[in-house]
Amino acid sequence: MDPIRVISDYVRFPSVSTDPAFKQGMLGAQQYVANLLQEAGLAVEVVKTDLHPIVLARRTGPAEWPHVIIYGHYDVQPADPLALWQSPPFEPEVRDGRIYGRGAADNKGPHTVGILAVAKLLQRRPDLPLRITFLLEGEEEIGSPSFEPFLEKYRDELSEADFVLLSDTGSPSTDQIVVTTGLRGIAGFEIRLKGPRVDLHSGLHGGAVYNPIQALAEICASLHNPDGSVNIPGFYDGVARPEQWESEELKKLPLTEQSYREFLQVDSLYQQPGYTPIEATRYGPTLEFNGIGGGYQAEGSKTVIPSEVFAKVTCRLVPGQDAQNILEKISSAIRARAPKGVKVDIRVSQGNNAYHVCPPGKPNTPADQNPVLARAFAATVEAVTTAFGRPPLFLREGGSVPIIGDIKRVTGLDSLMIGLFTPDSNLHAPNENFEIAMIERGITAYEILLEKIAGSR
Repeated sequence: MDPIRVISDYVRFPSVSTDPAFKQGMLGAQQYVANLLQEAGLAVEVVKTDLHPIVLARRTGPAEWPHVIIYGHYDVQPADPLALWQSPPFEPEVRDGRIYGRGAADNKGPHTVGILAVAKLLQRRPDLPLRITFLLEGEEEIGSPSFEPFLEKYRDELSEADFVLLSDTGSPSTDQIVVTTGLRGIAGFEIRLKGPRVDLHSGLHGGAVYNPIQALAEICASLHNPDGSVNIPGFYDGVARPEQWESEELKKLPLTEQSYREFLQVDSLYQQPGYTPIEATRYGPTLEFNGIGGGYQAEGSKTVIPSEVFAKVTCRLVPGQDAQNILEKISSAIRARAPKGVKVDIRVSQGNNAYHVCPPGKPNTPADQNPVLARAFAATVEAVTTAFGRPPLFLREGGSVPIIGDIKRVTGLDSLMIGLFTPDSNLHAPNENFEIAMIERGITAYEILLEKIAGSR
């Protein structure tokens, strides 16, 4: 199978899970990847959910064989704003050594790397002593609402595996791969303030009512201290600092504050107490505003006091923080700080704790760590070094993949996360792309890794 053609054909399906208008694109992507897995030699089951199906593909074998689950998702983000794409988002184009298209890097390209590696490996070694399960969902970009019920239903089968392998995390470049050892948790919510019953004429009523925009701005401003820390009592309780080896590993990244500023095209970086800006993106808890609105938004002027306003907020959480506890503390603080004259409605959208796994041989690695997982970590160093020319770094990532925590909680399985997209991949942005060199080297690395996990039985 030609990797460029396979991934390009996959990207052509506009599988936007959040928008019902893309129902056919979702179905097309699901059927395409199911056929791809079948061609690779696996038995495919399409598991129906309340929304988008989960593709479950199996290569079975004796119980003594190691068993790896390979995760991915076939749904993608909306392509907006369309005007900023250099080529149509669902008409993939190869240029400058990259495949451009929505979903190329997040996550169709990376999990197709795994499928193609398995196909090559099984063709070369049809007797490979390794059980393989692919688990590809269609709702990751909308919070995976069907995933936990699926995990509960298939708990017994999935719990028999040794670990989960996935590539839904990043690396700084194709020359330096990162194995992700931790993901921040997330607590998401929306603040909605209701003032007068309708929008008011600001000349006739200004000065008599508390403007909800002003109230919202004051509440939002109160959520941080002047030094940049989060101003919520108890927000930092239990926060676990990174291990010394993690701090040393981070220093090996080919990234400086200057190069980071230049990449972002900003003249200065935010500073959180206790963390450098680069440390803060991986190890620090945050509170960020993702959207804000209310009142007149179109061109020109309309002198109104709005009836309702909103702000969308997410917190990234680190080990030691509990998402539900954080949401309760923030909700209490916001309600206490809201001025009289506005009604507060806080709508929670998501809450997941951080995930962390220790590679073998590091401080605080559990003595009873799954031996197959320990072997897989060691094999990853060999596989990445062979395929990419240098060993991987073991780092936490600042993003959140909530299903990883769900898998751990429901099945007890840890995850081995190999980053195959880079900052230049433009995830969730126009001109998303996947580097062809990453595809080729990634297939080689996966093939070596899986063969090493299988051993020579």
